[in-house]
Amino acid sequence: MKYMNKEDFEKANMFGTGVPNEMFAQYFIGDSFLNPLTKPGETPVFLANVTFEPGCRNNWHIHHAESGGGQMLICTAGEGWYQEEGKEAVSLHEGSVVYIPAGVKHWHGAKADSWFSHIAFELPGENTRNEWLETVSDEEFSKL
Repeated sequence: MKYMNKEDFEKANMFGTGVPNEMFAQYFIGDSFLNPLTKPGETPVFLANVTFEPGCRNNWHIHHAESGGGQMLICTAGEGWYQEEGKEAVSLHEGSVVYIPAGVKHWHGAKADSWFSHIAFELPGENTRNEWLETVSDEEFSKL
């Protein structure tokens, strides 16, 4: 379901918007918010609810790992996009689940006309790291 009104979205966003995602703001077009659901180091997997304002998206990026690794997204509220390099963008909505293997260049974010949230978690792996790449241009995004 699309939400342009933030108050209506907040009622549907069961894991909460959290705080401005200032640490990674340089890798996003638009405003994003982060609500950690687990504490790093206390559990084997770090989970966070990531919220995107309408039109917000992260840069192209790759989750690297020597073995294992990758990322999972569980969409919880609103509508968004996920795209792998060389493939068509996939429409996301509440209940969508995305598995992103290590080494796959991709991006994800909100549709232009909806707030969007997903739980993101990095899959355990050996020597994992994230590589941030170029932005998803307004021209590319407006074609969706």
